[in-house]
Amino acid sequence: MAKLEWAPLPEDALEERFLAATGPGGQNVNKVASAVQMRLDVFALRLHPDVYARLKTLAGSRWTKEGEIVVTARAHRTQDANRAEARERLAELVGKAHLAPAKRKKTKPSKAAKAQRVDTKKVRGAVKAGRGKVRLD
Repeated sequence: MAKLEWAPLPEDALEERFLAATGPGGQNVNKVASAVQMRLDVFALRLHPDVYARLKTLAGSRWTKEGEIVVTARAHRTQDANRAEARERLAELVGKAHLAPAKRKKTKPSKAAKAQRVDTKKVRGAVKAGRGKVRLD
């Protein structure tokens, strides 16, 4: 599947904080704050109410009471790589919220499909009935 491109997020809606990361990096991990915690102020995006509701659902536990989405990126050894990953994840989340789910079209089984279903049920019932106790009448 092709990777979708999302629009960049406005700078005034983002807040970055750098943390000491865990994971690969050796002694560098102990000295450098390479992990990025990025907060996105959802109200600054001025989203449509439907998009807002979908975004809140998609964000799940990353959504705060203040209406922010918090994403932490610490997979890479450098701040720049972690910053880019956090921005990409936030943009992807907002982009997915803009995609409205497809409406379900109601369908009805045909008469033939209903008849076939009843026939298979009868066959299955006959098989099960044949498993009962054998009576010598």
